[in-house]
Amino acid sequence: MISLLSKIFIRNREDTSSPAVRSAFGTLCGIMGIILNIVLFGIKMLAGILSGAISIMADAFNNLTDAGSSVITLIGFRMSGQKPDRDHPFGHGRIEYVSGLIVSMLIILVGFELGKTSLEKIITPEPVEFSIVAVIILVCSILGKAYMALYNFRIGKMISSAAMRATAQDSLNDCIATGAVLICLLISHFLNFNIDAYCGLAVSAFILFSGLRSVKETMDPLLGTPPSEEFIKQIEEIVYSYEGVEGIHDLIVHDYGPARTMISLHAEVSCDADLLETHDMIDNIEKELCETLNCDAVIHMDPIATNDELTNSVRAKVASLVTCIDPALTIHDFRMVTGPTHTNVIFDVVVPFDLKRSDDEIRSSVEKIVKSIDECYFSVINIDKSYV
Repeated sequence: MISLLSKIFIRNREDTSSPAVRSAFGTLCGIMGIILNIVLFGIKMLAGILSGAISIMADAFNNLTDAGSSVITLIGFRMSGQKPDRDHPFGHGRIEYVSGLIVSMLIILVGFELGKTSLEKIITPEPVEFSIVAVIILVCSILGKAYMALYNFRIGKMISSAAMRATAQDSLNDCIATGAVLICLLISHFLNFNIDAYCGLAVSAFILFSGLRSVKETMDPLLGTPPSEEFIKQIEEIVYSYEGVEGIHDLIVHDYGPARTMISLHAEVSCDADLLETHDMIDNIEKELCETLNCDAVIHMDPIATNDELTNSVRAKVASLVTCIDPALTIHDFRMVTGPTHTNVIFDVVVPFDLKRSDDEIRSSVEKIVKSIDECYFSVINIDKSYV
């Protein structure tokens, strides 16, 4: 159904990197979620009234909460699709992450309330009445929620949406919760053993766990996460395809929401190259990055000596020796300034975040390495971090 509706209502639906297309998919899935969850709430409440099962009625209110989650997802997509303005020059894309976080918090709230109700019913148990109508309703509910989970996962993957994935996980939780309720209803009837409240408690624990996992998934992009290795490889392939680029470093990918990415990096170029030609090359690289990766790109030129044998030799020695401190250490922006009494050896050392040694300790160790090459070499070291 979602595929059919998307063909009817969404133009250029294949261009999933477009903010307009992403917003359209989010709106469509949000409206479908609201309608289906309200229908499921109504039929589950009927099943709960017929059977008197607290787990079924709790599951029904879970669907009502899901309808609210779909409303939040819908609002989130609509707001994230707004154009940049004076107060938000990078757009409103991160609202989608916020809406996913709210949905995750609602999942946790439902799990908590279900657990609380189940504990009360364990202390004061009530009989459960078997009804074939209730069984049919629960089976239909499981199929409906399985369909919702399927299309939310598929669309979430297609448009790279954390909010959609959180909604899909919520639908999958409902399948499991309703399935457990159905099993308990059958056990209570055929084995004359009431485990309704215990089933509700187990389901609440599962919902709480999945809610916490969804919180992490939606919180990570808000806090800032490194880009994927595939995305880094795409950037490197484009930049290194230009012959004038000797190396790149200080690559940072800023995520302002899905399809709203800004890239900044330093490109090493020969100091002997023509300045205007090099600048033109950098402009062309920025343009290709923007068009190919659907992003904004800013590149800083770092001129380096490529024809100086002494500089090249010392650079190679330092680059090799710093790996004795830690194999993950690398250097860049290497240059030498010769004076009458000493030579300044200037470069950056890239230190991984998980390295236990302090920056001062690393700087001191690298200075000793440079001194070991020549006593007249004075180190000017900048400690750098890798953001990819």
